[in-house]
Amino acid sequence: MNPALSELPPFQAAVQPEWIDYNGHMRDAYYGLVLSYAMDDMMDRVGLDAPYRERTQCTLYTIEVHVHYLREVKITDSLVIHTAILDADRKRVHVGCRFTCARLTAATPVATAEAMMVHVHQGAEPMSAPFPPDIAERLQALRQDDTARAAAHAAFGPSSRKIELKRR
Repeated sequence: MNPALSELPPFQAAVQPEWIDYNGHMRDAYYGLVLSYAMDDMMDRVGLDAPYRERTQCTLYTIEVHVHYLREVKITDSLVIHTAILDADRKRVHVGCRFTCARLTAATPVATAEAMMVHVHQGAEPMSAPFPPDIAERLQALRQDDTARAAAHAAFGPSSRKIELKRR
């Protein structure tokens, strides 16, 4: 992974025996589980951690995910998920993830994923809410600039349909 494309430390996950299917590789649903844990890690690193959620009643909701399964993951593999903030606006964050494993070179992804997430206040009726200034600043600091964004999208693999923030 090109370090310029990810300012967040990688998230690591050991493949569990119950994640393996009858073909001897990881079931597709468990990529989603690992992705969810990687998103939790990203949230903690940008300040949307448990104390923030408790204090503000705000969190991120995932509104769209695209996963591309590129190579088999075996029971002996340990996954490393490289995460980049591809874009962010006042309420949303577009995140890219590359799944790699030690069995292959670090440049060889076993899967890629993109997620669009929205900041939500979880009151009686959950509704989207702007990020507070400190969180917005952290996301903007991590966000890929316009020049790097095209390279970042390419690094996160093929797209079946473009995920992007629509500017209003």
